[in-house]
Amino acid sequence: MNDFSIHFRPISVDDFTEVLKWSRDQAFCLANDWELDRDREELYDWWLRCVKLNETNFKRIGIECNSRLIGYADLANINETSAEIGIAIGESTLWGKGIGTYALQHFINYASNLFYISTFHAETHETNLRSRKMLEKVGFKEISSVGTELYNGEVTQLIQYQLLKD
Repeated sequence: MNDFSIHFRPISVDDFTEVLKWSRDQAFCLANDWELDRDREELYDWWLRCVKLNETNFKRIGIECNSRLIGYADLANINETSAEIGIAIGESTLWGKGIGTYALQHFINYASNLFYISTFHAETHETNLRSRKMLEKVGFKEISSVGTELYNGEVTQLIQYQLLKD
């Protein structure tokens, strides 16, 4: 399982080629609420805004595996000691190999060291069993189930998780 090397880095405009590939992956788009068949120019403009975004309470970080961008990790609602965390692995062909779990574990450590975060929040859809299993595997505990959202074409219950880092 550990035949890959994960690194985090700032996202860049040069990453657009990979982002464009992700946008053509129907499974990725459905799982991450990306519009299918998105216009290339509109997608480029969106990615450029993501790259240039300089918010103190939101960070998007690129995930590299074996020297190739394979996804991104987000920290949102960052405050003194807590943040909401999320990751997206861009190619569905990489799912189910432990890469997301491995990346999430390392991103938690990265965020703890860089931003001094000790409480992580996450949210996923009740029917997203892969995401739920990943969160639970790294130590997140289900704390509530508030709200619904469209996921894979169906209205689905949202599940909130929390991880307290030592």
